[in-house]
Amino acid sequence: MRSRDNFEREIKFPHVELDKLRGRLIELEAERAGPSAFEDNWILDRGEELLSAGRILRLRTDGGRARLTFKGPMHIEGNVKVREEREIEVGSAEEARALFENLGYNVVRRYQKMREEWHLGGVTIALDHTPIGDFAEFEGDGAETVAKRCGFDPDKAERRSYLRLYEDYLKKHPDAPPEMVFR
Repeated sequence: MRSRDNFEREIKFPHVELDKLRGRLIELEAERAGPSAFEDNWILDRGEELLSAGRILRLRTDGGRARLTFKGPMHIEGNVKVREEREIEVGSAEEARALFENLGYNVVRRYQKMREEWHLGGVTIALDHTPIGDFAEFEGDGAETVAKRCGFDPDKAERRSYLRLYEDYLKKHPDAPPEMVFR
């Protein structure tokens, strides 16, 4: 969830027991945004110009929707990752991808996950099931506070993106698929 200044504020935790977190969210009277949805994410770049500068151009499909997102370089405030984020909904993921490919951008990475979203006090809590494990992301201006209320230690937050996490995973599991996708 972006703040009014178009900056994403996020804190992420690995190795999460999603059922336990779901129970805690119910205790806290968080609102479930809807059923879990499959997400397919394509990272677009042209000669590593974006990724090498810490920027990301992502095309995401989930539940019949397609969104194009730009994320600027990340910096840390306390334990929270902060980065500029701009996002628009697009009518067709295929057409958006073709448009960018015509401009010289190609898919350089891909990752998938099942995401279930909840809302509490202006913070979005994402319960993510990925091919490399389960994670919880807290996004919004009060992300660190809500994470603490859910029993997480902000000092143990994961700062790497799913892209970086998977790159590190591949080093330990060279037989894994080149992309972070469900088999």
